[in-house]
Amino acid sequence: MHPKSGKSRKNNDKHAPTMPGPSFDKPDLVIQTRSLGGYAELKYARKMTEAEFYRFCADNPELRIEQDKNGKLIIIPPVEFDGSARENTVTATLYNWLERHSKGLTLSPSAGFKLPDNSTRSSDGAWVSEERLAAVPSGERKKFARIVPDFVVEIRSEGDRIGRLKRKMTDVWIKNGVRLAWLIDPKKEITYIYRAYGSKDELKGFDRTLSGEDV
Repeated sequence: MHPKSGKSRKNNDKHAPTMPGPSFDKPDLVIQTRSLGGYAELKYARKMTEAEFYRFCADNPELRIEQDKNGKLIIIPPVEFDGSARENTVTATLYNWLERHSKGLTLSPSAGFKLPDNSTRSSDGAWVSEERLAAVPSGERKKFARIVPDFVVEIRSEGDRIGRLKRKMTDVWIKNGVRLAWLIDPKKEITYIYRAYGSKDELKGFDRTLSGEDV
């Protein structure tokens, strides 16, 4: 869909919903949307500023929203019942580990990370070391902080395409500096392990114990 903004919009019903994002005062603004297997993409003719993107996320708290390095918005729907339980298990496990070791900080699926490639992405669970936390100014912690987690975990939900998730692991997390990343696929009971500098492993079966290795 390609609705164009312009003067004609001012004549619409005053109660019509306002599309989020960049100002509609610019007549050349074009919005493109598409739905891809369980999530949606939204792209504007110009990239949102950081302030606009933050406001868009704040105005839509019921949505999980990411932004790729080109400014495209990725809107992820709520997770199905079983998927939510799996996410909760992961975040609880990470938190329990933190309680025992008191190292760094664990973060929930709602955390957004501003990455070096200028994207803002989220994972189903993450851990950040004390060393990386120390480099973040206090003001950054009040918004999407410019920080790369040391460890992330993603869990495939019913609507996820495994190919898209694998690309996210390599092209987003590892390429931006994540040291260790797990992609857990409950459908096939396979865990894909990604490490810094491109090393990968594939573990079949959920009767295995995953190691945090040197991370």
